[in-house]
Amino acid sequence: MAASAARRAGVLAVRGAAVLAKRIVMLLALLAVVFAAIEVLPGDAASATSERGEGAAGIAARRHLLGLDRPVWERFWDWITALPTGDLGTSARGERVTDLLAAPLPNTVLLGATAFVLTVLAALALGIWAAARPKGVVDRVVDLTSTAAFALPEFVVSIGLLLLLSLWTGWLPAATVTGADGAPASWTMLVMPVLALTVPQTGWNTRIVRGALADQAATPHVEAAYLDGLPTRRVLLRHALPGAWPAIATGIATSTGMLLGGTVVVETLFNYPGIGTVLSGAVADRDTPVIAAVVACAAALITVILLLADLVRARTLGARS
Repeated sequence: MAASAARRAGVLAVRGAAVLAKRIVMLLALLAVVFAAIEVLPGDAASATSERGEGAAGIAARRHLLGLDRPVWERFWDWITALPTGDLGTSARGERVTDLLAAPLPNTVLLGATAFVLTVLAALALGIWAAARPKGVVDRVVDLTSTAAFALPEFVVSIGLLLLLSLWTGWLPAATVTGADGAPASWTMLVMPVLALTVPQTGWNTRIVRGALADQAATPHVEAAYLDGLPTRRVLLRHALPGAWPAIATGIATSTGMLLGGTVVVETLFNYPGIGTVLSGAVADRDTPVIAAVVACAAALITVILLLADLVRARTLGARS
């Protein structure tokens, strides 16, 4: 028994290392694409950050200072080789990128983590509630509302929340005001950004939870539990849900990338002091190191979440075997 468990652990470790290596290669390719894509955009960081009325000679000097007169592959190599040391480069405006991201990063983590936790809890609650009453009124209502919620982009949800909770009722502030520490001055300023991120992803994950539980309901051990007369709630939580975790974990992991993508839109609409605001300014400035640093941070987080989902899937499948 111990030898079998050790063998399974070894296989999981090898698979995890292979998956991690594959995703690191994908991340390197993605960062290379970011550098190349910014290179083909009209203008460059030197002209975008130049002072009003600055002449061609001044812009050329700035271009040389930023290294923009060097081939893009050289700049990418210098940046990527410094990345393992924690050096994210220097922005087009002369700031260290690590310092530039240090203040807004905790705000984005707070926003994204809150939305993530609420999404998981709401999706599990709604999915289990609907699965307890298959083909009933609750199941149909949950299916309809979750589909509608997922179909709504974050900016549409944001505008609707602004109209309803701010302009029409005045219950919540329309924009985020920061305190002395750079964080939102009040927790009420988090409510609408969090909801704007949570609503679409709750719709997506509710459908996944409901579908995974429906698949498990057709398995022999769950059918046997129902035939034994066990309460529906116990059957779902003790017999169906453990087998549904791989599919649920995959859906939650996918939501991480969607949440991070929606953060850029939501932070801009609500004037939220996070990474999304920094990224918007960096795109306008054609600031390659800042854009690449944000992409690297987001990709690293998504990679960790996907690895955790892979571990959940492998552990569940291993337990079955």
